[in-house]
Amino acid sequence: MTDKRTGAQGLLDQMGGVSGLIYSSLPVLVFVPISSLFGLIPAIVAALAVATAILIFRLARRETAQPAISGFFGVGICALIAYLMGESKGYFLLGIWTSLFWAVVFGASVLIRRPIVGYIWGWTNGHGQQWRAVPRATRAFDLITLVWAALFASRFVVQNHLYDADQTGWLGVARIAMGWPLTAVAALGTYLAIKVAQTAVRNADREPAKAEADAAE
Repeated sequence: MTDKRTGAQGLLDQMGGVSGLIYSSLPVLVFVPISSLFGLIPAIVAALAVATAILIFRLARRETAQPAISGFFGVGICALIAYLMGESKGYFLLGIWTSLFWAVVFGASVLIRRPIVGYIWGWTNGHGQQWRAVPRATRAFDLITLVWAALFASRFVVQNHLYDADQTGWLGVARIAMGWPLTAVAALGTYLAIKVAQTAVRNADREPAKAEADAAE
């Protein structure tokens, strides 16, 4: 039986679920306008206040603690970078370079024939690496891993361009527009790829049994 919390759902769970992806947009929604109207320090205080309120709210609802705490510290690090740089656009620097890092990691995993999505699925399902012996499953995981790599790469290219152009307002727009909506699309693609891989692995498992049955006849 397939674990319903694996695959695309597992990836979303690691990011705090759909609600967690939406929550991650709220500090940005506060930071950008307050920065434009009142300056960097009030914007940092406001973003941290929103992040703290979200953390308390999620913990009070007994949601998974790790994504909530990670989100809070993520906002804190972004705010610290902006403060040290003395520029509002510095708030987005961590996200920009993190996107490049993951684009390289996901892309490289396909080049060396070790697609990350396949390994995540194999690990969370307890299938190990048996899917690597099934060409169709490997191709499905190669493709969806490339989709994730393209998602991260597009975030880096667009947001780095806006960063260099000092377009802090548009950086906020891009951060939100290229955040949870694109992640939801990629998660749907992951779900479909996993369905293909699961079918291919099941069919591969049945072939030896069928051959034995045919031989017995």
